[in-house]
Amino acid sequence: MKFKHQLKNDVLILSMQGDLIGEDSGLDLIAMVNDQTQQGIKLCVIDISGLRYINSSGIGVLITILTKFRNKGGEVCLLNPSESVQKLLIITKLNAIFNITDTEEEAFEILKNA
Repeated sequence: MKFKHQLKNDVLILSMQGDLIGEDSGLDLIAMVNDQTQQGIKLCVIDISGLRYINSSGIGVLITILTKFRNKGGEVCLLNPSESVQKLLIITKLNAIFNITDTEEEAFEILKNA
């Protein structure tokens, strides 16, 4: 899995590509999130439109990210999951835990009101 990150209006935007299976890139991702939350960033949009597959370790990475932001009084929004990833989020009931949107504008609106 590859990921990129940027800050936009004090919101961390993560973009993921490939398979989120919790390998070393998952650890790198969590370390980067730790750095951002320690610098006071509380809101995050995770663009998962480029993810083909997520396994249980990958789900753990997403939950860890969500927990880190919520522990700082923040929030996370998942952006534009593929149909297969959307089904996984529903089956695992993570759709009840995460905010999930189709557009970045919707995500920013949800985060602004969080």
